[in-house]
Amino acid sequence: MRRLFWIALGATLGILLFRKVSKTIDAYSPAGVGRSLTSVGDGLRELADVVREGMAEREEELRVALGVDAGTLSPEAAQSLMQDPSGPRSDR
Repeated sequence: MRRLFWIALGATLGILLFRKVSKTIDAYSPAGVGRSLTSVGDGLRELADVVREGMAEREEELRVALGVDAGTLSPEAAQSLMQDPSGPRSDR
């Protein structure tokens, strides 16, 4: 009975070790490295898309807050606001 246990344990460990080594070899093969780089590139593209969306949303918020799109801010007031953003606004 003991021999059967040790044989089963050895076979199990051998199979697990073989699978681990195979995965490691595959990860460092040219195809595995290519897959890793592809996933990194996809992640960077997704990040850039999210940043662009956030920038567009924030720009829209700022345009509405400043009244640029609605035409409520006169060109002179817009110019003075660009030169001194913390100064008093004449259109209030």
